[in-house]
Amino acid sequence: MTMRTERKELDWHLGDIEQRCGFKGGKYTDVNLWFAFLVTALLTGAFFIGICHVPSAIRNHPAMAIILARGWTPYAMVSLFVLAIVMLFVKWRKLSFQRRAFKVELIPVGASFALTQETALDVLKTLNNSVDEPKRFVLFNRIERALLNLKNVGNVSDVSEMLRASAENDENHVDSSYGLLSGLVWVIPILGFIGTVMGLSGAIGGFGAVLNAEATAASLRESLIPVTGSLSVAFDTTFLALVLAMVVQMAMTFLRRKEDQFLDACRDYAHGNIISRLRFMKNE
Repeated sequence: MTMRTERKELDWHLGDIEQRCGFKGGKYTDVNLWFAFLVTALLTGAFFIGICHVPSAIRNHPAMAIILARGWTPYAMVSLFVLAIVMLFVKWRKLSFQRRAFKVELIPVGASFALTQETALDVLKTLNNSVDEPKRFVLFNRIERALLNLKNVGNVSDVSEMLRASAENDENHVDSSYGLLSGLVWVIPILGFIGTVMGLSGAIGGFGAVLNAEATAASLRESLIPVTGSLSVAFDTTFLALVLAMVVQMAMTFLRRKEDQFLDACRDYAHGNIISRLRFMKNE
């Protein structure tokens, strides 16, 4: 294994949150699921253990009862909610790190600079001297592929098509990276409905037992009080699930918008600094 002794302007091994924690960093803004599962297990365990040590007045609050006294489904919903938030947080940190690529000065700012096969080698040298593993960055991966293939293309439209194809691949990759998160937004409400159905089943069973019992009107009314109370409690899991799913969906929508803006900025950068500065020795 080679030792990296030179600290570069943008170091992927030191800047990627998963790499710093000893896990293999996911591609671009992808999340290493093993890392996300581990962090989720630690946070969820700490949350429920912490509840056991809070004052009983807080632990017995109606809001806490929705989580602690509604069967197993709230525990599962909270765990999946934490997993979604952890994944979104990691993606946000990785996206922030990817955006730092725009601060690296690769292309001379002077209007007289032209990008040719010769000057492209200088740009690539600057890139490799300034950035650790350029292929780990959305922007630098596009630039590197375009510059390395300059000698194999004949005109500006060829490079433009190459960058366009790279942009489409990156957009598809971003779409697929939200697959599990979209699944969690779907699963959390389903768990809430399951908890509600289980609660309704118990309440209806209790209602049937009351009707079958021989009792006076007064005793029947008293017997129905806990049954109707169970009906209201049964919907608590659905309420909790919808709130958790809404929070995840809003956070996911916000982050997805940020990623789309980042991809648009990469496309604009490639057009303004690569396509518009290309000069070929032969006629197009």
